[in-house]
Amino acid sequence: MSEALKPGATIGILGGGQLGRMLALAGARLGFDIAIFEPEADCPAGRVAARTVTAAYEDLDAVAAFARSVDAVTYEFENVPVASALEAARHAPLRPGAKALEIAQDRLTEKTFLNEHAAKTVRFEPVDSAEAASRALDWLGGPAILKTRRLGYDGKGQAVVRTAEEAEAAFARLDAPCILEAFAPFTREISVVAARGLDGTIRAYPVSENVHGGGILRETTAPAPGAGAAQTEALRIATAVLEGLDYVGVLAVELFELEDGTLLVNEIAPRVHNTGHWTMDACATDQFEQHLRAVAGWPLGDPAPHSAARMVNLIGDDAHGWRAHLDAGGLVHLYGKREARPGRKMGHVNYLSPI
Repeated sequence: MSEALKPGATIGILGGGQLGRMLALAGARLGFDIAIFEPEADCPAGRVAARTVTAAYEDLDAVAAFARSVDAVTYEFENVPVASALEAARHAPLRPGAKALEIAQDRLTEKTFLNEHAAKTVRFEPVDSAEAASRALDWLGGPAILKTRRLGYDGKGQAVVRTAEEAEAAFARLDAPCILEAFAPFTREISVVAARGLDGTIRAYPVSENVHGGGILRETTAPAPGAGAAQTEALRIATAVLEGLDYVGVLAVELFELEDGTLLVNEIAPRVHNTGHWTMDACATDQFEQHLRAVAGWPLGDPAPHSAARMVNLIGDDAHGWRAHLDAGGLVHLYGKREARPGRKMGHVNYLSPI
């Protein structure tokens, strides 16, 4: 195991959005200097970090210089180019490693990896042509979801298809390699956020229950009601994924819970996660501090909650109602984004109650 970073060390983050911002705030509290690498100027994370480098991810010389200037590198979102992550890893410890990005950036690779590591998913088929889309739907049955293999998030890059004609038209519209996924007859969506330290220690937060609307997370309740057996199985799945990736840091696993209690993995996110934002106010150690502890080689903190929580996302113009949430006793976290646009995550609010 590498020597742990000392307070005052610099941790570099690839990405400057709201997750980078909350990581930077947690890092400052722990005594680290946080450096941000972000293509867009005036990013949310850059305004609270020690310093910011504004350059394209494809500028590998800039990535290399950035990595040489810090003591360890991490990333705040899963679409950092793998080539950029590998270049950073040549000059500083990269935690988690680039393998997690390679797996998470391709839905077909991701689901194949999960099945190989004893984590069940819905049935799926690769689709690389309109004809293949029609054949896959015939095999899986409709309705099903056609998704681009790469990119696409918060409901983007996907379409529900019920007939061969719809499948072929959706493939033409998406215009990219795709994967067709069978519907999951789930009763609710849950997730588990877990961390693996540099020494292999694993700590997990309680399972949360999540409600989506329009493909975007709207609310999270934690701990999820009646999640005893689901907690045990979710931790088993998260452990298999963390160890299979030789992962260091926080990772989220999104799951479908079926009527008989079976859990199917929807996707993994190799980073701190929206469904873990409740931990900022309800846990002894929140997910952002936990991630940086792992990256720094520090002992992982206690993930136990001292309160139950309901997290409400502020999407677009919802953020203008921040005062009402404060008046209602909510703990408001705003991301400092300059413009509220439809579908844009502007902040979140945590409401606490006795556990």
